[in-house]
Amino acid sequence: MSNYEQRLDVDLGDRSYPIYIGEGVYAETNHYKEAIPGRQVMVVSNETVAPLYLEQTLNALADFDVATCILPDGEQYKTLEMVNRIYSAMLEQRFTRQSTLVALGGGVIGDMTGFAAATYQRGVHFIQVPTTLLAQVDSSVGGKTGVNHPLGKNMIGAFYQPRLVLADTATLRTLDDRQFASGLAEVIKYGLIVDEPFFSWLEEHMDGLLARDPELLAYAIQVSCRCKADVVEADEKEAGQRALLNLGHTFGHAIETGMGYGEWLHGEAVATGMCMAADLSCRLGWMPQQDFDRTVQLIERAKLPITPPRALTPERFLELMAVDKKVMDGKLRLVLMNKIGQSLVTDDFDLKKLEQTLQHYAD
Repeated sequence: MSNYEQRLDVDLGDRSYPIYIGEGVYAETNHYKEAIPGRQVMVVSNETVAPLYLEQTLNALADFDVATCILPDGEQYKTLEMVNRIYSAMLEQRFTRQSTLVALGGGVIGDMTGFAAATYQRGVHFIQVPTTLLAQVDSSVGGKTGVNHPLGKNMIGAFYQPRLVLADTATLRTLDDRQFASGLAEVIKYGLIVDEPFFSWLEEHMDGLLARDPELLAYAIQVSCRCKADVVEADEKEAGQRALLNLGHTFGHAIETGMGYGEWLHGEAVATGMCMAADLSCRLGWMPQQDFDRTVQLIERAKLPITPPRALTPERFLELMAVDKKVMDGKLRLVLMNKIGQSLVTDDFDLKKLEQTLQHYAD
């Protein structure tokens, strides 16, 4: 295990929990012992991650009564049908309300496992062990859980906090380049919404991050988790400020849903969505052209797409964006930017400018 281990805490009163970041943290027995109140544990993973990390996870959980549930890998499997498999495995093993689920995998596994934990016997404990960069900096922190529906992404779910997050940087070595870049989209997002100095740091160190320098990665994960924890602590149920975390997501979810789940990775769709949000912010006269250029350049340097698929017309974009959790009283709300590091959630924008953005990217 590396000497580097960082602990952050998400302060939510009696639902507070620690995040451990570093090499080897997922294999540390004591971390689990501090977070698991009962004896029954089920590790939920997928067919890609389990061969890599399940054995060591089970070794770390050797003092508990452990079962496993291995699901197919992919965004297209983020469904109620797969969550039902988790329920069935727990029922077959006679899991009680004192049991704990351990989500070992990326965001899909984390979201489904968390939703199963929130709803099995009206709530059991769960732990996040994210093995992708995207999950480590975003989906494992904050308690958003759920599944997709053919008509909309993440439309079925619950706010339900984990008891522990173990972000093991060593697992990032086994990610392919596309999955790794997908995670960088969410890292860049934090700089754009609340932290201009971090965005500047990313501009300086993007080459080292792409080379997967362990110290740079640990720092980027730490800052990202701290940014997210701060926002979640201020607005756990997304009544206001937490919606800032959805920068690029309304456009991005439209891409994911419109193209079919799994065709575009979540981070790829969000990256393009952030470029589109920056474009609209510029057209509205809010974001300086220089900041737009910096945004697109950094996203492109991170090996991420900056334009949406041509298959989605402006009309189809608007249709898909209307089915979004941020729509209130029939009005579309978007996360837009005044400048790098300063964002806002608003429904007070010129719809004609939005249409211009969509038309620009369709040409």
